[in-house]
Order: sequence, then C-alpha cells, then structure tokens
Amino acid sequence: MPPTADNLPEAANRRLTGGAWSSGLSVADFASGVDMGMEPVGYVQGYAVMQWSWYMATGGFGMRSGGFGGLSGGWAGTPQRRGQYVEQWQCPHGFVSAEHRMYGANYELTWLEDSWATGWGLAIERMIDEAKELGATGIVGVVDAMRPLVGGGTNEFRASGTAVVVPDAPRLATPFSTYLSGQRLAKLIEAGFAPVSVVATLSAVRMLGYCITHYQLAGSTAGAWYGAGASGVSGVGPVDQVNRAEAAARRLARERVRAQLGADILHGATLERSEREIGEGDLSIQCTLKGTRVRRFKDFDPLPDASPVVRLG
Repeated sequence: MPPTADNLPEAANRRLTGGAWSSGLSVADFASGVDMGMEPVGYVQGYAVMQWSWYMATGGFGMRSGGFGGLSGGWAGTPQRRGQYVEQWQCPHGFVSAEHRMYGANYELTWLEDSWATGWGLAIERMIDEAKELGATGIVGVVDAMRPLVGGGTNEFRASGTAVVVPDAPRLATPFSTYLSGQRLAKLIEAGFAPVSVVATLSAVRMLGYCITHYQLAGSTAGAWYGAGASGVSGVGPVDQVNRAEAAARRLARERVRAQLGADILHGATLERSEREIGEGDLSIQCTLKGTRVRRFKDFDPLPDASPVVRLG
C-alpha cells in the first residue's frame, strides 16, 4: 500500500504536515547538500519492535553427558537449511564423565539473523514511506540503531535521515537512501557514482565448546596436551574453534551483503563485531556489515587542481 496521510501513523502525520521542514544534518552537511542542488524537505523516521530471546525451546543439548540430541539432523531452534554453516568437533581423549565436554559445534543462528533482518527492514521501509509522503527524491545522512527495550525480551530498531528533493532529477518509484551526506556524498557523485540504497546484514554464529576449546578458554594446557597425544605443547596457541566461528561470521556477513548488491558496489562499508557469553565456553558471535549501495552513472570527473594562494620563493 503506498504511503498516504491516511495510513501513516498519526504522530508521523503531525510531524510531516506541520508547515515547516526539518533536517537532521549538520550546518556543513546542509550547506554541501544545497550546493549539490538537494533541497531538504523533512526529517523522516522509521521504527520497529521485535521480540527477542536468546535461549532455545529445548533448554539443553546433553553436552556434559556426551550427546547432542541429534545435531546432524537438526534440533529445535536451529533448522538445518541448505547452505547453513555447521561444523562439529569430537573429544580426542575418550573420557566419559559428567563434566567432560565430549562434543562441540559451531552453527549459524538463522533465527537471530532472520529476526534482525525483519526488524531492520521494517524500520527502513517505514522511514522510506515517510519520505515518499513528502515527495522526496532521496534520504541522506541515514542513521540506524538497535537497542533493547525495558524487560530485555524485545529490541527496538530505529532508522532516520533527512529527506531531500532534487528539482531536476526524475521522480523515483522508491527514494534513494544513503548513510552519506555533505562532502562525502559530494565526492561520491563527483567520482561518477549515485547512491541507490542503504544495505545491512547481521550474521550470527553460536559456538558450543568441546573439551579442548573449554580447556583453552579457561587458560588450561591440559586439553591441548591430551589432544596432541601427550607429545607436549606450549600453553600458547590458537583456539581453533573460536577462530573458525569468527571467520564464519565475517564470511556470512560478506556473502549476504553481496547478494543484496547485484551488479552494484558497496561504498563506505563498516563491520561491527560483538559477542555474548551464553555459558562457560559457549559464545554467540555476531557481525553487522553496513554500507551504501552505489551505481556508476557517469565517468570520473575530478575537481580541477587547486591554485596556490601564496607563492613562496
């Protein structure tokens, strides 16, 4: 449904039809935008609230009793999709005890990735709906964020930016959007690229440590010693399971963004990494990759060389 005064939220209607335009740009970015022929028409926003839970329905995996409850076939909360990242490890010692972690695994948290994509997408879509209502050509200086609401069971996604009109530009079915503004946006256009849209993705990998990983994270060399066949190893070395989880999270983020770009290019990319310790030796690693999707529309047109103001010598 196209945005109209009838289906936008009441608060948004009051803000957009108040009779005066607003802007989220700094004075320098505002001036640079006007110099490029962009006329601000309003500060636009979008919000979405998503239910958020870190724990699965099953509540356990039989880690210490020596079983995974069917990892290879999938378990509640971790659907085995085609192409989903999963790796498994097995104890080399042959010990069986209540405290010994005989099995370990890294696997992609698809439910977390899908929930994040839905919340972020709704916030961006609602921001764009407000820009359409204003007849905007695009949205510059986009800022987005996610924060937990009171209680911890829900997260709020926010997106905002300044809607602009370019009088000589053709009317687009969907306004362009970009994280850039001011001189950074001017340099992009000067280089022959036009912004298309903001893109972002979250990848998430859960690491359930097996015995050697558990020993290493605890600062013990016992697991490494046993794992090396009692040949003797130093207490300093790579934690392979963690390294592979970290690499997988970054690779998944890059692959997902590439799928959104098509033949276009990602500009101004930022990669943020975070982790959550779910239990002793058990981690959730997330990577958020964001940037502006850009498309070439002309050849590079550099600025003329600067002329010296004062000659010396």
